[in-house]
This record gives sequence, structure tokens and C-alpha cells, in this order.
Amino acid sequence: MNRRNFVRNSSAALAATTLGIPQWLTETQKKVGRIGIQLYTVRDDMKKDPVRTLARLAEIGYQDVEIAGYSEGKFYGMTPAEFKNQLKQNGLSSISGHTQTGADNPKRKGTLINDWESAVADAAALNQKYFICAYLHEFERKTMDGYKKVAELLNKGGEVCKRYGIQMGYHNHDFEFMDLEGQIPYDLLLKETDADLVKMELDLYWVRKAKKDAVAYFKMHPGRFPLWHVKDMENTAEQFFAEVGKGVIDWKALFKERKTAGLKHFYVEQDACRNHQPLESVDISYQYLKQLRY
Repeated sequence: MNRRNFVRNSSAALAATTLGIPQWLTETQKKVGRIGIQLYTVRDDMKKDPVRTLARLAEIGYQDVEIAGYSEGKFYGMTPAEFKNQLKQNGLSSISGHTQTGADNPKRKGTLINDWESAVADAAALNQKYFICAYLHEFERKTMDGYKKVAELLNKGGEVCKRYGIQMGYHNHDFEFMDLEGQIPYDLLLKETDADLVKMELDLYWVRKAKKDAVAYFKMHPGRFPLWHVKDMENTAEQFFAEVGKGVIDWKALFKERKTAGLKHFYVEQDACRNHQPLESVDISYQYLKQLRY
């Protein structure tokens, strides 16, 4: 080691020791990176005042918002151009958005079964890169044949998305991991959908609720999970939603596997908040993730 490198390394070690941080930690631990928010968490605030709510999320520090309020050509009541302008004013982007199959209301446009291309075009107008099927109604998931039809629909939707430079995806709850006709529906969706056309947005809370191992899925299907939903779980029998860092999920262990998963973006989401107002809850989650090292 030459004199210059010795001095530099000695200085770094001294600084780390002074701060009470072992040198190896300063060299090997990484930040989780850009932190996004799923707007479903603050849905009531977005309904009342989307402009102010977006501004508040930006003040907290969020940089990316995942849409949960697209309907028939409008984002939270705004045209794509209007909503894009609101994002720009707050220094926000929207890389991903949610949709549903539309099977519960076939007349509604902009769903996977009705005028899908218009919805994809609107997503492209926001510069989105992912369009995610967020939920299946109970009647859509009663049988494995029902799940096969969903897989076919996702593949077709993915073909349209590909023409616009967008990636189709699927977001899970816990029911996809429950035994149905001797099979696990989530495994069928992974198998029956084209791995290039359809990626997965893994909701890590629901995987834990279903008593499944997220890391095992990462290793079985490396690169298939570019998006995550990050939400925590109370250490109670009810296993209610918790702010990130306030529950039982080991986030350091999960983020260590981000390369195996293929993670590109992740979104804080808390389906229901009962100890704090939603904007307070997402602030708590952000502050935890901001300092998290893995």
C-alpha cells in the first residue's frame, strides 16, 4: 500500500470509528435508494385535495407515486396532461400505475377487457413504465380455470403494453397463495404468463400473511419481481398493517436480495392506518426507509 492510499484509508477508518460505525459497515452497506409511494394509501386525501396531497408527499421526500386512481381517461379527475403537470410542479414522477381486469363492470372503459389500449396510451403520456393489474374480485378467482383466464388476459394486455414501451405486471394479495384445487394460483400465474410480457409486483406484506417465503420466490424466478410493495405487519394475532419499520418484517434481509428479485422500484403502501392519519403514517415509513442500510 503506497503512502497516499495508507493516509486515505486510515482517515476513513478513523472517521468511521469516531462515528461509532465499524469500517466494514461503511464499505459494504447500501441505501435502499429512491423511495416511492402507492397513492392508495392516501386515497381519501387524494379524493379531497389531490394537488395539496401531492405537494405534501413531495415535502416528506417521496419522489415517485404509483397511481391508484385512473378511471376512463382521468387521473384523479385530471387529464393526463394536467396530472403530469402537477407531478412536474412537485418534482415527482409516476413510473407505475394500477388497473383491474374490468370484469366487475364490463362497460367501464380503460380496463384490461374494455378499451385497454386507451388506458395504455394515457399511461404512456405520463411516461409510465409499468401497468399493474392490482386486484381480482372473488368471482374471478374461484377456480384454477379462472386464474388461467386471468393469465391469458395479462399476456394479451402485455402485448399492447409492449407496443408503448410499458411493462405489464401483476400485484398479489394473500389469496393467490392459498391452495385451490390442489394448486397454488400464484405459481400458475407465474407459469402461464409470459415472463417477458408480464412481471410481478410482489406485495411483501401479503406474502408474509400467506406464510410464504418471498426470497424463495426470488430465487425460483430471478428477475421476475421488478416492483415491490413495502408495508409492515404488526406483531399481533391480527397481523394488522403497520408503518414500515414498526412491524415484524425483516427489511434488511429482503433488500439484500433485491438483485436476485430484479428490483427496479418499490412503493410504500399501507392499506389501512389506525394509529395515525395516512399522511403521518407514510411519513413514518419514509423516515425509516431513508436511513435503512442493507
